[in-house]
Amino acid sequence: MTDREELVALTIRYATAIDKQQYDLLSTVFTHDAEVDYGEVGHWTGGAEVAEFMAAVHVGAAHTMHRMTNQAIELDGDAAELRTYVDALILAEDGSGANPVGYYDDHAVRTADGWRIARRTYTSVRLVGVSAQ
Repeated sequence: MTDREELVALTIRYATAIDKQQYDLLSTVFTHDAEVDYGEVGHWTGGAEVAEFMAAVHVGAAHTMHRMTNQAIELDGDAAELRTYVDALILAEDGSGANPVGYYDDHAVRTADGWRIARRTYTSVRLVGVSAQ
């Protein structure tokens, strides 16, 4: 894969880890000391803290669907800047839930294990409640 393809795959691996509830997979997305800032939602250091938070907040979710799109990538050797749009559905068994929409600004670095996110900032653009079916 090219660097660009690997970086897109990295953003999709993040979504897959959450949607399949494979939170240990998040350790392959972030560096161990990554600075992760989701604004009012929270701030964490490293993939392990992100995984712990995601497992806790999605515990009651029957379904989650994180759609990652429009990856804009600027490569600079072993570093890259990425902007990825996210449109997520987080639903309970009755179909109620939330639809957060926004974007991630990531600084990724090439490591011995492949590309990893070293710094992430999430910007919320829209958050809508979803009514039960």
